[in-house]
Amino acid sequence: MSQKVDRTGERTLAVVTKADMAPQGLLEKVTVNAVNIQLGYVCVRNRIGEESYDQAREEETRLFSSDPLLSKIDKSMVGIPVLAQKLMQIQAACISRCLPDIANKINEKLNRNTTELDQMPQNPTSFGDAIRAFIHMLSSAKESLRNILIRGEYDDDSNEQMHGRARLADMLFKYSKELPSECPTSQKEFLIDEIKVLEESNGIGLPNFMSRSAFITLLRRKLKHISDTPIEFMTKVWGYLDDIVLKLLMKYSDNYPQLQLPIRRASHNIIEKMKKRSLQAVKEMIEMETIADFTLNPDYMKTWKELMEQQESFMEAINKTKKPSMQENLREVINKSKKPSKIYLNGFGEVEIEHLRQYSDSIVEQAFDMRMRLTVYWKIVVLRLADELALHVLRCLKVLVEDEVELEMVNEVVGTSANGIEKMLEESPAIASKRERLKKSIELLKESKQVVANIMDRIRSIGE
Repeated sequence: MSQKVDRTGERTLAVVTKADMAPQGLLEKVTVNAVNIQLGYVCVRNRIGEESYDQAREEETRLFSSDPLLSKIDKSMVGIPVLAQKLMQIQAACISRCLPDIANKINEKLNRNTTELDQMPQNPTSFGDAIRAFIHMLSSAKESLRNILIRGEYDDDSNEQMHGRARLADMLFKYSKELPSECPTSQKEFLIDEIKVLEESNGIGLPNFMSRSAFITLLRRKLKHISDTPIEFMTKVWGYLDDIVLKLLMKYSDNYPQLQLPIRRASHNIIEKMKKRSLQAVKEMIEMETIADFTLNPDYMKTWKELMEQQESFMEAINKTKKPSMQENLREVINKSKKPSKIYLNGFGEVEIEHLRQYSDSIVEQAFDMRMRLTVYWKIVVLRLADELALHVLRCLKVLVEDEVELEMVNEVVGTSANGIEKMLEESPAIASKRERLKKSIELLKESKQVVANIMDRIRSIGE
């Protein structure tokens, strides 16, 4: 039966009861160990009738010392005292194997609870304690915001959405790609936008001077096409920052539920105020670009001159004529003098020119010049809109963390007088209950640790 649950017999102890009833062959059975019982045999005599425990032990001793068959069994294998000793040793061995692991688990639980209790906020008992607790919470939240949004630091196990600096860089990169690198045009036909503006800006004057007002007018139209993109970008940035700031402030005020409603209001106020400033700044950036055409970038003149080198060949293609020479027949002259409908321009590829032959050379030349200026200047404008917004965002992050969070939190939580902060920082029933539970658990674990240590000492003394 024992082999069904202990095939090797290493956990089995055999106890032969009523040894006085069947002494014949018992010695052979307990010494041969035919069924492989690792913990051995113990033969005992049961109490008979009204015998007391002491009387039974006396009879047992007499039996195993005087019976001609039972007296031959080794004294280490007979008697209730021997059985009790063996059972105690087996139990001590089992306990000694388990106790170190139990002790380790007690220590781990004790350390966890002690750490958790130490990390819990101190229950403020005075106005000074309440102010110190509030300042500590505010400083921790600001430091976390500084790490995430300015330094770009984060925990390895944190949510990627909380990696603020990286996510803002992703948003800025996407925004820069949304700005058209090529100057937008409302007309598919080459130079028509420029020609229409030039025609409307005609005045009394020399024909070979390009109107600067025409250039500004056209630039404004181009900028209008993209004016929503920077605004949408800043709206997304502040939507993301709203989520980050609120989550962190809620995290650090989690132990003070009385504070969370005013903190939520403070977070909303901070974001709304700074978002309003940013959107105004973006509108001013776009407006500055529409006031004047200006740059100190040396690439402007260099690239414009390179593009303008194509003007002569461009005009020749539009007005192509050729007089026959003495060596050419009339058919060759006709074929060579056929006007092309397209021409390849560096920076533009192949463009249609047939539609431009209906306009005067003067206005086409001015339109070509204007397109080249717009093409070069547009890249500078787009780069400015990307760079300036990036710097604006970085400055906003600094102002947000260093100034606005603290200012708005103090205004919202403390207000004009600090009389209410002590009440707001009173410990909630849930926190108080948790604190008491941890204290009781730590006390019990310390007692358990001492009990286990005492048991292990006793086991060692038994083994010795």
